Amino acid sequence: MKLEHSHERAAIAARLVEGQKPSYVRDFVYGGIDGAITTFAIVAGVVGAALSSKVILILGLANLLADGFSMAASNYSGTKTVADDLDRIREIEKKHIRLDPGGEREEVRQLLAQKGLEGKTLEDVVDSITAHEKNWIDLMVREEYGLSLNQPSPLLAGLATFLAFMICGAVPILPFAFDMPAAFRVSMVMTGIVFFLIGAAKSKWALAPWWRSGFETFVIGGVAAAMAFAVGYFLRGLT
Repeated sequence: MKLEHSHERAAIAARLVEGQKPSYVRDFVYGGIDGAITTFAIVAGVVGAALSSKVILILGLANLLADGFSMAASNYSGTKTVADDLDRIREIEKKHIRLDPGGEREEVRQLLAQKGLEGKTLEDVVDSITAHEKNWIDLMVREEYGLSLNQPSPLLAGLATFLAFMICGAVPILPFAFDMPAAFRVSMVMTGIVFFLIGAAKSKWALAPWWRSGFETFVIGGVAAAMAFAVGYFLRGLT
């Protein structure tokens, strides 16, 4: 059975030096699914209401720009809030170490004791960690507050969401932009493929097989589209 990475000494050292890199997969999947769903929901609602293709293009493009930017800004703000909170916690721990080092050492001692260390081994590890302020603060951030030190860039997170939203969200309106025959059917097929591909791609970071993940995302998108079409269909008399 093939392992995901090498456990040779040199390979381990290189991997640890490189360190953990933040992932933006969640941000891309989040933007891609929402972009495809919301734009196709507009298409389905307009078609259900028996309105013209021009309305689809106008509302679709407006959704791409406005909703895409809104989602990117929201993701940026949410990610930045977590990063700011991490900075706040680090400053708190830095102050506590300066004003009450004994109390902070005791916190380290109890945290490590919970992991099974005891006796001289425990005291040696406490001494080693508290000898370096950065390591000391890092330990408290992870173990006392449960926060990850590997925080993504708010700007890159927002950008990943925006790009995914624009790329996947443009698919449902392309058949109408090029005035294709049976544009709505083509849009349904293309959007369904996008849903499936996003789901299949995200299975790389999950335990579910690619086909199951793809089908799950396809069903979620299909339900949202069906709801939008039904609303447009039953309210078509108001237009």
